[in-house]
Amino acid sequence: MELEREIVSMTPNDSHASRGYSDGGSVRPAVSEDSLRTERIQIERKAFILALKENPRGRFLRITEDVGGRRDSIIIPATGLEDLKRVIDEMVRVSQETPLKAQQP
Repeated sequence: MELEREIVSMTPNDSHASRGYSDGGSVRPAVSEDSLRTERIQIERKAFILALKENPRGRFLRITEDVGGRRDSIIIPATGLEDLKRVIDEMVRVSQETPLKAQQP
């Protein structure tokens, strides 16, 4: 299997400090990531990009939400994917079994 290789570098908006974390002002070096698989889905006005990746620290799933050019991402370590799947499956089941409440105008 051929892997796509990309170098990820942080911009000022990607820094931990911009998310409320402080690392003493130092910038972290770029981390090499291998993309194992990427899928894009469109749901209403939102696009979601799910990318299974691997770096020297391990495998992870990056979920990126793109709404009108604004992007937010979360990263889930591969060790948590089974738990995530279980919870999502349960949410899908509850959503299908629970009637919609009347929507307000």
